[in-house]
Amino acid sequence: MTDTPARLLSLLSLLQTPREWPGSELAERLGVSPRTIRRDIDRLRDLGYPVEATKGAIGGYRLVAGTAMPPLLLDDEEAVAIAVGLRAGAGHAIEGVDEASVRALAKLEQVLPSRLRHRVSTLQAATIPVTRGDGATIDPRTLTVMAGAVTGGERLRFGYRSGDGTETKRQVEPYRLVSTGWRWYLVAYDLAREDWRTFRVDRISEPFATGARFTPRELPTGDAAQFLRRSMSRRQSLTEVTEVEVSFAAPVEFVRARLPGYLGAPEPTGPGSCRLRTTTTDSLEWLALRLALVNCEFTVRQPAELTECLRELGARLVRAATATATATATTGGRGVTDEPADGPADQPDRGEG
Repeated sequence: MTDTPARLLSLLSLLQTPREWPGSELAERLGVSPRTIRRDIDRLRDLGYPVEATKGAIGGYRLVAGTAMPPLLLDDEEAVAIAVGLRAGAGHAIEGVDEASVRALAKLEQVLPSRLRHRVSTLQAATIPVTRGDGATIDPRTLTVMAGAVTGGERLRFGYRSGDGTETKRQVEPYRLVSTGWRWYLVAYDLAREDWRTFRVDRISEPFATGARFTPRELPTGDAAQFLRRSMSRRQSLTEVTEVEVSFAAPVEFVRARLPGYLGAPEPTGPGSCRLRTTTTDSLEWLALRLALVNCEFTVRQPAELTECLRELGARLVRAATATATATATTGGRGVTDEPADGPADQPDRGEG
């Protein structure tokens, strides 16, 4: 290999694998002499790559950790794996995945060749992850567009759907993306309203970076996470808060694993029972459904309105079951689906371990 830049990139790619490379093996891999390898190692060191050499019969070269991370070289499979992993984490707002992951995804997708972007998109479209369902699913491309606008200081346009369903068009100066662990929020200065706003990212549609640059303004609090907390506290104070108490006939670990974390942690009341005391701004209809999904016996202590919601939900489910049974009887046992009569029987649900 006579092309020095190409040879240096190939050498760097080899050294980024976690092993020690004898000079003779590197020379054989690259088709050059050991003397050329020594020169190339010196060139990499001059460029800031911390290459360490050991002497002796089993000595060789390896890349060690330095004070700054040099550019990484990834093969096709590695690049696809990292992009898919970052997309999955960003798209489902997994706890611990913060704005840095979104920035990394934005940078990686910007430099991916078109053939690899197609592979990433194809794999993502064909994969359905199992999630708890407590947070809203977000298209990772929405996050990467906004992350790029934040980093590049570009004004952003998008459609926004408020909590009551009102659709509006917004133009903002994006400041930061904030993850709460199960939802993403955009903190931005709204140009039309001439004030700071927080936007739930799952309610944002068709974000578009306009290319118009702006000088970042100073937040009232100086910290995006703190501003979001204050905004959510003000919003909660304007919303009706419901006090809830529910007793469960199941161990606390069982119930905790099946309740959304934002409702708080249940407390044990016995070896096979526990109790949840919390406040919520969720609708009682939604809360009734969440309690039913815990999949154990429970008793609502308060409020009485929640008991009524459960009664209505139960009656609706009974009506649906009755209607389904009737339809099955009138269609000769085939129900209302298109499953062939001699198709495979459903397997019983064995639950989790």
